[in-house]
This record gives sequence, structure tokens and C-alpha cells, in this order.
Amino acid sequence: MNAIKTLTGDITHLVMDAIVNAANASLLGGGGVDGAIHRAGGPAILEACRKIRQEVYPNGLPSGEAVVTTGGNLPTRMVIHTAGPIYHSDPDPAGNLQKCYRRCLELAHQHGARRIAFPGISTGVYGFPKEEAARIAVATIREFFTQFPEAGMTVTLVAFSAADEQILQHHLR
Repeated sequence: MNAIKTLTGDITHLVMDAIVNAANASLLGGGGVDGAIHRAGGPAILEACRKIRQEVYPNGLPSGEAVVTTGGNLPTRMVIHTAGPIYHSDPDPAGNLQKCYRRCLELAHQHGARRIAFPGISTGVYGFPKEEAARIAVATIREFFTQFPEAGMTVTLVAFSAADEQILQHHLR
């Protein structure tokens, strides 16, 4: 059975099949969740990202796309890196945010992940309004579950603060 949960916490400490990294297009680490995942996951994640850049995305990961790497030293089997839209400069921020969630869910399903955790993609320095981002996240996950009822996934939406978790909870009602 598919389910959506929320929690406030550090995504790098969660025992999951997959966690999502709100990556920048370079895939080479950055600030926020991206930097935390790279620091906690160790060099194996960076090495896998470098290989993806060399072989698949030499110009960087396009907004709305996602790739899978090892979990490295994290308590997760894999990290799904997605490049979220920069709200004020992306031509279709809502559409590209939806693509991020959808593509991550597709990759998780293809790789047999049943427990997946998402941070708030693009809600930090990329400036996506948290209410709108939460609505898009929940709607996209529910749509995926409707199309793949057999997926058997539990998706955990990880909030940075209690206030952010309340926004997510509101959109789950």
C-alpha cells in the first residue's frame, strides 16, 4: 500500500531505500540539503556524480531531470539527485518542480525502492514558495500512486522546520 508521511528532521540520518537530493545542476555539491548529503555520504557520491557529468550530462543536470547514485556512507541504498527550478528565472517553475517529483518517483520505482524521502525541492535558496511547492509535491505523489498502485511505496516528506511540516500536513488533508 502506498502512503505519504511527513517529519521534521535531517534527511541524511534517515534509513531509507532512497533519499532525494535537491541538487544543483553541477551535481558536484553545494549548500543546503545538497551539501549535507555530499558531506554525509562521502566521496563515493561525488565520484558517481562526476561520472554522470562526464558520460551523460556534460553541461549539467537539466531542471526537472533526475539521476541515481550510490548512497555512499548514508544509511540509504541510493540517492536520487534532481535539479529543481529556480523560481524567479525558470520559464515553467511549477511544471519543472512537478517533473522533479515525478522523475524521482519513477527512478525509485524502477530501482525497487519502497521507502523514499524527499526534502523540500527548490524551497530554499531557489525561492519556490513553500505553500505552492507542498501542493505540487503532494498532488504529484498522489497522481503517481494512482498510476502505480502496486508500487508499495512510503514517501516521507522531510521538513526543515516544524512550520514547514505544518504546511505539508495541511496539503495532505
